Amino acid sequence: MHPTSPTDPDHDRLARVAPRRQIGVLVFDGVEELDAVGPWEVLSHWTQTCPEDGWDVFCLSADGAPVVGAKSLVLGAHHSFDDAPALDVLIHPGGPGTRPMLRNPDHLGWVRDLRGSVPLMTSVCTGSLVYAAARLLTGRRATTHWASLNRLSELDPTVITDVAARFVDDGDIITSAGVSAGIDMALHLVARLTDVERAREVRRYIQYDPMPTV
Repeated sequence: MHPTSPTDPDHDRLARVAPRRQIGVLVFDGVEELDAVGPWEVLSHWTQTCPEDGWDVFCLSADGAPVVGAKSLVLGAHHSFDDAPALDVLIHPGGPGTRPMLRNPDHLGWVRDLRGSVPLMTSVCTGSLVYAAARLLTGRRATTHWASLNRLSELDPTVITDVAARFVDDGDIITSAGVSAGIDMALHLVARLTDVERAREVRRYIQYDPMPTV
């Protein structure tokens, strides 16, 4: 048998490398730190230890500059909105910084524009309020931080609010409850994008086994 020629179709197929898929974690002034860092811990461990799965994760802010979280932690960004790679998944955290976003036409327009090109939009905590204000949750199941459930309904009365779920997977939109619930959502995301066993590997490594003692 002759070796495969560089001009053969088989050689081309072998040489072709599938593009890596991208998850972006949004950060902004007033972001609830664990809303962003919890999913980041899950997803960065997964993507760094299992590069063969074909996924990368990065943080982005509006201008690419660091931001100051709700509890004063400074968080960096790898990209701005303008230079970020095309997203396959967006994670929109919550926190007090989402309140002005509900009245910010530029941010709401950015979210609506992404809806047209990003296959999977996810949120943590009050990030879902931004989605509701951008009219992404009309007639859909969703959740948010327990203290903001009424606000979610006020923003869009058609939202079918799940008051008990840690996260709600409604197909191309996933919303989670408050703060630590973003970790559960991120582990679900790993399972959905790969398989349950991979998510269990990540969960075991980060030793996430919530057992409240109070």
